[in-house]
This record gives sequence, structure tokens and C-alpha cells, in this order.
Amino acid sequence: MSLKDKLMEDLKSAMRNKDKMKKDTITMVRAAIKQREVDERIELTDQDILDILAKQLKEKRASIEEFKKGNRDDLVDHTNEEIKILLEYLPKQLTEEELIGIVQNVIDENNINSPKQMGLLMKHVMPKIKGRADGKMVSKIAQNLLSKPGE
Repeated sequence: MSLKDKLMEDLKSAMRNKDKMKKDTITMVRAAIKQREVDERIELTDQDILDILAKQLKEKRASIEEFKKGNRDDLVDHTNEEIKILLEYLPKQLTEEELIGIVQNVIDENNINSPKQMGLLMKHVMPKIKGRADGKMVSKIAQNLLSKPGE
């Protein structure tokens, strides 16, 4: 079953179960998929849909930061629920330890030894973790690994 079909089935199920949060979240994702298909006149693949899901997850996480600054705990809770639903459709997220391992391997494989080479590092890391980790987290780990004392 394609990801698009799974989203449709889950939408129907959420409507039957009167699960408003899940229905609204899936509707939002399906709208983004439809928008891109119409704009580009293409049929999206599962990988394209995963990209959309990952982008929406990133946007939700950024929103949480803003809601926290504004002391809007109600919106933080709401957005966290949406994130849980989005994560159901994305590949299992990498742990911090797994990310550190991947980043360290790329550093070793490409002889990267300076924070100035961050762009090169990210260029090699991001395709390996696509949809399974947040770029901000990868960047933070990379900066920590590249700025270790004793270089």
C-alpha cells in the first residue's frame, strides 16, 4: 500500500472514530501533497510524500519554539499531538547516539577536521538520514564533533 493510500485509509478511520486531531493532521498533509501535485503536474512518489511529511514535522517543531516563547502551552500541546501523528508515517527516527555515529563516520571518510567544512559534512550526512532526523540536531552534533579540543 502506498503512503498516499495509507493516509486516505487512516483519514477515513479517523473520521469514523471521530478523532478530530488525526483527521485534521492527515487532511493538512493530504492538502500539501495535492498542492504539490497540482503545481508540478506530477504524481508524487512515496519518497516525495516523505519529504513533505519531514518538512511539515520541521515546521511543527519550529512552531513549538515560538509557542513556548509566547507562553501558549495549549498550542504547544496541540502541536505535539500533530507531531506524534506525523511521526507515524515517517521512518523510525534516529537516536542521538545513532546520529553521532553517522556524523563521525562521514567526518572520518571525508577527512573533515574543521568547522569551516560544515557544508561538506552536511552535504554527505543529510542524504544518509533523510526523513529520519532533524537537520538542526545533525548540525548541533556536527559542530560538537568538529570543535572538540585537541585538534
